[in-house]
Amino acid sequence: MAPLGPFARILAQVIVPIAASLARALPAAYAQALQNARKSGVHAAESAAKTNPVFGKRITRSEALQVLNLAEAEATPEAIHKQFDRYFEANDVSKGGSFYLQSKIVRAKEQLLEFQEDKRAEDKARAEQQQKEENQSDEKQKEEKQQ
Repeated sequence: MAPLGPFARILAQVIVPIAASLARALPAAYAQALQNARKSGVHAAESAAKTNPVFGKRITRSEALQVLNLAEAEATPEAIHKQFDRYFEANDVSKGGSFYLQSKIVRAKEQLLEFQEDKRAEDKARAEQQQKEENQSDEKQKEEKQQ
């Protein structure tokens, strides 16, 4: 078997200390992250689930409103789509825009439309509940009149 030579020896002398320092540093960094999560009252799994639903951190509703430059009162689906089209086109990568900003604009639109859909569903459920309560009170009044 041929000797590896001085190059292999030098390479081994560089790689071994780097691997050793990484072997010590990574577990220490993970332990520190867990300790910080526990101090804030959050378990590591819960924290990861909230901040990393699939691929990344979700945008908050207030941040989405800021990205699309909308106030709470004017955040209608039409206004959301109008602002989305305006800002998405303005940040087109082929025109020298920013892919990062385009992705923020897309996420903002998704978040606000999702909120609008949830709000619409809640309003519908609330209206159905009120209608049901009104029907029940009408039936009680009819029964009282009959007696």
